Amino acid sequence: MSAPATSIKRVVGASMIGTTVEWYDFFLYGSAAALVFNKLFFPEADPLVGTMLAFATYAIGFVARPLGGLVFGHYGDKLGRKKLLVLSLLLMGGATFAMGLLPTYATIGVAAPLLLILLRLVQGFAVGGEWGGAVLIVSEHGDDRRRGFWASWPQAGVPAGNLLATAVLAVLAAVQSDAAFESWGWRIPFLLSGLLVGIGLWIRLAVEESPIFVEAVRKAGDRPVPEKAPIITVFRNSWREVLIAMGARFAENVSYYVTTAFVLVYLTTHLGMPKSLGLNAVLVGSALHFLVIPVWGWLSDVVGRRVVYLFGAAGMLGWSFAFFPMLDAASPLATIGAVSIGLVLHGAMYGPQAAFFSELFGTKVRYSGASIGYQLASIVAGGIAPLIATALLDSFGSGLPISIYVASTCVVTLVAVYLAKETKGTSLSDVDRSSSVAA
Repeated sequence: MSAPATSIKRVVGASMIGTTVEWYDFFLYGSAAALVFNKLFFPEADPLVGTMLAFATYAIGFVARPLGGLVFGHYGDKLGRKKLLVLSLLLMGGATFAMGLLPTYATIGVAAPLLLILLRLVQGFAVGGEWGGAVLIVSEHGDDRRRGFWASWPQAGVPAGNLLATAVLAVLAAVQSDAAFESWGWRIPFLLSGLLVGIGLWIRLAVEESPIFVEAVRKAGDRPVPEKAPIITVFRNSWREVLIAMGARFAENVSYYVTTAFVLVYLTTHLGMPKSLGLNAVLVGSALHFLVIPVWGWLSDVVGRRVVYLFGAAGMLGWSFAFFPMLDAASPLATIGAVSIGLVLHGAMYGPQAAFFSELFGTKVRYSGASIGYQLASIVAGGIAPLIATALLDSFGSGLPISIYVASTCVVTLVAVYLAKETKGTSLSDVDRSSSVAA
């Protein structure tokens, strides 16, 4: 089933706006954890230990993401994609705005990091439901022939959100002293989230419900779709697809957070470089990332999801050993190049991913299946990647062990995607399938 071009473009725009806002909120936390949260919420710790504690709160958000995927997937498969997308945006924006109002450790002591953790859990829960709804509503509006291209646009909302968050932080770093930024300036981008959520909500409410889901409801009549908890059906009939999705996420997830979040720690703490260098490198890399993701998505429509995904994972495996030597050069140009090339290779995995995961599951369990596969991997992949990378740097004082860590996750992804079947051109119109691809 397909939708007219004007309809799919409207859905893509609305979905991408909301995704950009939510990932702005999510990445803002990661940047703040790398730059100031260690001092504001864990001031009595050693600098690197404080950073690890701040990244531990960052990882907690990832722990909540599978729960969000379960809850949002369950109700998204029952009630529709649109309602849950609106709710996820409100939860994410509210938690981020509240972070901008939090008192610090100096004001209320240990209650400050506890409140930070609570809000971080709300963020993770909301993001856990956001991804599945955003990419599925586009995938289910689009046609089989160009699904890779259209579904890649919500994926591009991730670097767009990172670009926006990093740009705001870079501007503040340029116009404020370090003391002013640590005192009150860091709150500004968090409070801006309230305005951004209002804009995203206004646009997202205009999205039409997925035509494939509407058709599924029509065919089911008065019976719920699906009849029982979708997650039970997923793990009974599509557990192989869940494992494929999890494995495919490893290299993509870990490499992204090492490249965009941990890089700030490596540059400022290990190399003693100004934080503006890291922020500007992520800024340039995110802009390039935004541009290449739809290109990789389009290419997956031409040559296949697996070919593009495998290229990205293999390229990242090799690049992981060049990344830190380029950073060690302490050159602005080399730093920007290291981050940018890493994000281009990451895009080769992330561009086809939305269509690839959507095509693994039937309509009745698609929201649940795609969300669970995507989010479960987040706990053991991206969620702890900055924490592991910081611990390795603290123990060895070198980027080489971190390169080996990233390369090992690339091996996991290469095996998972190699074992999957090609899904390019798979039809989503058969609402009676419980799974569409066997690994």
